[in-house]
Amino acid sequence: MRIGDVAREAGVNIQTLRYYERRGLLAEPARSRSGYRDYDESAAPQVRFIKRAQDLGFSLSEIAELLELRDRASRSRSRPTTRRLAAAKMPAIDEKIRELTAMRAA
Repeated sequence: MRIGDVAREAGVNIQTLRYYERRGLLAEPARSRSGYRDYDESAAPQVRFIKRAQDLGFSLSEIAELLELRDRASRSRSRPTTRRLAAAKMPAIDEKIRELTAMRAA
């Protein structure tokens, strides 16, 4: 998939994909002979995961850690560390929900 296809499918702009690559959140894709980025099918779902995690209040550093833990867990079949990290963020998510509910009521 080319960069524009991934961006469209993930609901972000092209610069976002490039930024995620620079930050190490998205693996640098292979390049075609003409130099175009050639993403695999997993790129768009990963970008959607990153955006969703940001919406939930995770920082890019925390997201990078979650992605690394997810990759490690998928290789080792152990997920407790990933679950602990996500659970630690739950109070902040709950607070955000309370704030948004209060804004809606106002």
